[in-house]
Amino acid sequence: MNFLAHQYLSGDSEKVKIGNFIGDYIKGNKYKDYHPEIQKGILLHRNIDHFTDHHPIVLQSSNRLKNGYKRYSGVIVDMIYDHFLAKKWNKYHTQPISSFVSKSHEILVKNYLILPQKVKLFLPFLIQSRRLESYSTIDGLQTALKIMSRRTSLPDQTDYAIKTLLDQYDDIETEFDCFMSALISYVSNEHQIIVATPYDWHLNEEKRITKL
Repeated sequence: MNFLAHQYLSGDSEKVKIGNFIGDYIKGNKYKDYHPEIQKGILLHRNIDHFTDHHPIVLQSSNRLKNGYKRYSGVIVDMIYDHFLAKKWNKYHTQPISSFVSKSHEILVKNYLILPQKVKLFLPFLIQSRRLESYSTIDGLQTALKIMSRRTSLPDQTDYAIKTLLDQYDDIETEFDCFMSALISYVSNEHQIIVATPYDWHLNEEKRITKL
């Protein structure tokens, strides 16, 4: 999952949120250099990534993008899933997305000095662009993909990714909803993280499970 989902799945602890945000940038046992709650967030990040990368629904979504992205297709699915999370935010969280993102920015700035150097470098742009909530639109997702292709080893296949998403939008959205249900349950049961899902979400989940 990408930045927005990791913050969403961190619960209320500021330190867990920090750890979950920087998880990709802390290698090996370096996590032990941090506060215990930040350590918890880093390990949560790693476990979320492992759960995601091996889940059959995510692999199904990834296969839709294999032709253009090969081994990078999972990275694109992470970003597409963040698109659906941002777009459908009110279904998944009790707080408006703009408020949630602003609070996330506030926490990161307040703890700026302990962030890894790579995070310090991109954080100002991430805040200025409101990247986390910009995923809610196709244009915002497209911009993020273009930036990624310029600054990382991600292939420059943005047009292919957007076309694939639009052509199979309903199917990928269904996969996202099913996977998020499983992921929220995993984080709740295995890591004792309380995700602030609306009451209606639980009712809808009960109905969906009953139909299955």
